[in-house]
Amino acid sequence: MSNSIPIFILGATGYIGGCILSRLLAHPEHETFAITAFVRSAEKSEKLKSFGINVVQGSTDDREKVEVLASQAHVVFSTASSNDVPAIQAVIAGLKKRHESTGIMPILVHTSGAQVINDQAKGMYRSDTIYDDMNPDQIEALPPNQPHRPVDIKVKEADIEGHLKSYIVIPGTVYGIVSSALVDAGIQNPYSKQIPMTIKASVVRGQVPMVGKGLCVWTSVDIDELADFYIILFNSIRKDNNRVGHGREGYFFTDSGEYSLYEFSRTIGDALVRLGVLKDPEPTAMSDEELIKYVGSVERGNKVGANARCRGNRSRALGWTPVKTTDDMLKSIFPQAQATLQTLSK
Repeated sequence: MSNSIPIFILGATGYIGGCILSRLLAHPEHETFAITAFVRSAEKSEKLKSFGINVVQGSTDDREKVEVLASQAHVVFSTASSNDVPAIQAVIAGLKKRHESTGIMPILVHTSGAQVINDQAKGMYRSDTIYDDMNPDQIEALPPNQPHRPVDIKVKEADIEGHLKSYIVIPGTVYGIVSSALVDAGIQNPYSKQIPMTIKASVVRGQVPMVGKGLCVWTSVDIDELADFYIILFNSIRKDNNRVGHGREGYFFTDSGEYSLYEFSRTIGDALVRLGVLKDPEPTAMSDEELIKYVGSVERGNKVGANARCRGNRSRALGWTPVKTTDDMLKSIFPQAQATLQTLSK
C-alpha cells in the first residue's frame, strides 16, 4: 500500500509493547499501517505473522538489523529497553537515514520509566518533590547518571539535532494483567515486573520484603490506560505534530494515583496471608545481603526505596483521562498474586 504508514515496534511481545501493538491492530485506520515487529523468539515470530504484520526475528544486540529496520519506518515505538544505549543509537542512526533519504521527519516514541526521577530516600522518608512534565527545566536538571537518563538524553539530543521528533513516555508503576488476543496466542507477556517480583521474593523469603521503613512514594498507572495514552499520543502526532511537544518539551508522565512502599508491601502481605502462603502480612526491611539476593545489588535495591512522584499534565493536555486510582492498583495485587503463585507451581 503506497500510502501506508511504516511502523516499527521494538518489544512487541512485551507487557507494554504488546499492548501498543494490540491497540494499533484494533485502530480504525489499521489498514493504512504497515507494521513491522522485531521479535527475539522464533516461536513467537511465527505466531505473530498470523496477525497480518511483518515480523523480523532478532535481538536488539543485532545493531545493524535494528538500524536497517528503523531506516524503513516513519514511526518507531521503542519499548524493548529503557537502558540499552547502543540499541537506541542504532534506532536513531536508522531514523537519521530515513530523514536524509525522504526529507520527512520520522517519529520516535520511546518508553522510559519513573526511576529516572528517583531520589536517595532508601525508604526512609516521603519527598515533597513532584515532577511535572510541563516543566522541562525540572526534568533536564536530572543528573545524567539517573536510571534511564542516558538513553533519554540520546533520544532528546537526536531531536535537537533535527534527525527526528522524539516523544518520551515515562510511566510510574504499571499494573494489571493483560487480556488480549496476543496473550491468548502465547505471544505477549501479560504481567508487569514490580508486583510479581515482590510476590516471588516474599514467597522465597517467608516475609514481604521492603526497603527501609517503606515511607517513599511512587505513582502508578493501569496498563490499559497507559496503552490508551500511546494511541492518543500517536493520533495527536499524526493529526498535528506541531501542536504536540517533542524533544525537550516531549516528556510525558503517565500517572493515576500514588502509593507508599509500605502500603504496597503490606497489601502484598495481606494477599499472601489470604492465599495461605504467609502467616504474617507485615513487611520487613531487607538487609544488604537480601538486597543483593532479591534485587541484584544494594544499589538496585535502594532504588526500590526511592521517591518517584510525578504529574502527567502534558499527557492530560492531549486528552488522556485516566480514571483508575490507587485503590484500583492495590486491588490488582490479589489477582496478580494468584497468577504469580500459579506460575511458581508449574
